[in-house]
Amino acid sequence: MHGALLGAADLRQRRKQNCTESDKMAPEERNKENSKLGRSPKCMLIQRFAKLFFGCLAAVTSGMMYAVYLSTYHERKFWFSSRQELEREITFQGDSAIYYSFYKELLKAPSFERGVYELTHNNKTVSLKTINAVQQMTLYPELIASVLYQASGSEEVIEPVYFYIGIVFGLQGIYVTALFVTSWVMSGTWLAGMLTVAWFIINRTDTTRIDYSIPSRENWALPYFACQVAALTGYLKKNLNCSAEKFCYLLVSASTYTFMMMWEYSHYLLFVQAVSLFLLDSFALAQSEKVHEVYKIYMFSLFLGYLLQFENSALLVSPLLSLVAALMLSKYLQMNVKKGTFMSRLLKIMYIYLVLTVTLTLNLLLKMFVPHKENEHLLKFLEIKLGLNTTKNFTMNWLLCQESLQAPSQDFFLRLTQSSLLPFYILVLIICIFSVTQVVFRRICGEPLKETVKLEDGRIGERPEIVYHVIHTILLGSLAMCLEGMKYLWTPYVCMLAAFGVCSPELWMTLFKWLRLKAVHPILLALILSMAVPTIIGFSLWKEFFPRIMTELSELQEFYDPDTVELMTWIKRQAPVAAVFAGSPQLMGVIKLCTGWMVSSLPLYNDDDLLKRNENIYQIYSKRSAEDIYKILTSYKANFLIIEDSICNEVGPVRGCRVKDLLDIANGHVVCEEGDSYAYSKYGRFCHEIKMNYSPYVNYFTRVYWNRSYFVYRINTVISFQS
Repeated sequence: MHGALLGAADLRQRRKQNCTESDKMAPEERNKENSKLGRSPKCMLIQRFAKLFFGCLAAVTSGMMYAVYLSTYHERKFWFSSRQELEREITFQGDSAIYYSFYKELLKAPSFERGVYELTHNNKTVSLKTINAVQQMTLYPELIASVLYQASGSEEVIEPVYFYIGIVFGLQGIYVTALFVTSWVMSGTWLAGMLTVAWFIINRTDTTRIDYSIPSRENWALPYFACQVAALTGYLKKNLNCSAEKFCYLLVSASTYTFMMMWEYSHYLLFVQAVSLFLLDSFALAQSEKVHEVYKIYMFSLFLGYLLQFENSALLVSPLLSLVAALMLSKYLQMNVKKGTFMSRLLKIMYIYLVLTVTLTLNLLLKMFVPHKENEHLLKFLEIKLGLNTTKNFTMNWLLCQESLQAPSQDFFLRLTQSSLLPFYILVLIICIFSVTQVVFRRICGEPLKETVKLEDGRIGERPEIVYHVIHTILLGSLAMCLEGMKYLWTPYVCMLAAFGVCSPELWMTLFKWLRLKAVHPILLALILSMAVPTIIGFSLWKEFFPRIMTELSELQEFYDPDTVELMTWIKRQAPVAAVFAGSPQLMGVIKLCTGWMVSSLPLYNDDDLLKRNENIYQIYSKRSAEDIYKILTSYKANFLIIEDSICNEVGPVRGCRVKDLLDIANGHVVCEEGDSYAYSKYGRFCHEIKMNYSPYVNYFTRVYWNRSYFVYRINTVISFQS
């Protein structure tokens, strides 16, 4: 490490000289270089412009076509244009329903200012609770969408729901375009961008959740993160002219801040990125000044986000803030200690240890002095997930049973292999890792980095943007191997890195340098393979998957839930306006959206009080007495109770992960005997017993509506016991 960090000074010097050397290069030298290749400067300029124009055109076209594809698929899946408003809204499930309901409320408000005030002082959503919905649910996307809808005069042109989902689909188009550009910048050919988009769409099941929950925060946020990664890739490149560097810097700044405002968990993903940059800088593989400029962007975004997110304490105790502060402190110490002294040498050797120690210490101190509750449940979940603790808590066990928080299934890897993505990704990653390892070893031995890496050098590991992506994809991949939900962060960059690799002559040249080819000229073979391999992959993907995609778009799928439609219609016609409904959080989100009635819980998992409410109200599916359930429901001022037959009679694929099983474990109603476990209580399961219409259940609850899926009971205010 000592030898690796000795090159920091010459890297700083190269950083200062970068603009002058690239921007003020003598025209005579360029003319000489072009004349050697037999090309005039004018011809070169036309060629570069044509390459840039057609590349940009392909990138924008890919994004637009993907957005149109999503819109067409959504229409075919839900028959959206032929549905009534209520039937359309039912397609938003769980937390998606809550986000869209607040968008509706903003549009109904007499003014935007009044709408924002009602959201920040909201007491019409959850009973007995006033919440700042903008802060707690990160409603900045809805604020932006409502402003654009009203300011653009779209009220007379397009319905609010189409405008909303249109923005989300448009952002997904930007997402794909950003991945295209990233792969193009890394490989030098927009053929890599086309292959990235093809793999992304073919593996859509594993690259995006847009099919399942359109309004989710990640669908709003990840396109901005993709733009940030694309800009960061360009910013890290060597020999970048000043104009391009400034543009990339501004784009990194704007997209980082926007990403942080769109998603409450964005700072965790930025922390992973900061770790990647830290490792890149530790081995002196990038210009240190550039990396520390990115750290300043993180710090500024955190500070601005803290202020504009109503002093969000989660940002103050985030690991990102602690890491960036530790890195900037270490940088300050290095710059202010006299070079050549024992202390300066010690700082270089102990750099990584110093940063990690300061980061952990600072994070612990912040958590001691800054009151925070927002993400405590995440730490408890990680403890249990890693086997450091056990619990009978319903909420924790319910989270552990969620598919997105399980290890990825074999089907996931099989799908990636069938599309040829995983094999090429592994090949590219192995070559890059070995090349980076060679470069790190050379740096440790004191060998300086080359100012300009040429194709014939076969040293792809000396390019800082490549090293960054290798580290980043390894870190994200490690998380994806633990939690299947993380695959939506990892797989898009798998598509990008694999496409870059097979289209990059430098990567093939690096491989040929190791193999020491002599029969064929390695540069020529590398150029041929960088065109031939992606072309072959593209044709095979087209032949196998294009008919499937077209069939998918041509088939009319049917999504219709008559029982839920009937329930919502009954509530709007029969229930009092001031009524409060209790039931599963997922159903409460739909009720809030479709009817506007107040509910007792919400499908949100970032608030301890809401988590406790959800657990208490889920007791309607446990083996508790009618009196216990009545006391729980009345404590939240609930007037109506909704029992869902699908939960009450759930036959889950994994025994022990059904809601009623988790409740029995949490309530101590599980008895183990001779290796078998079964539920036992002196009371029957409430959701079954209440349907029998006998005392004492009829004393507390009166059935007022039912269909095949739902049973609605009025919670009696005056209890009359039958003799």
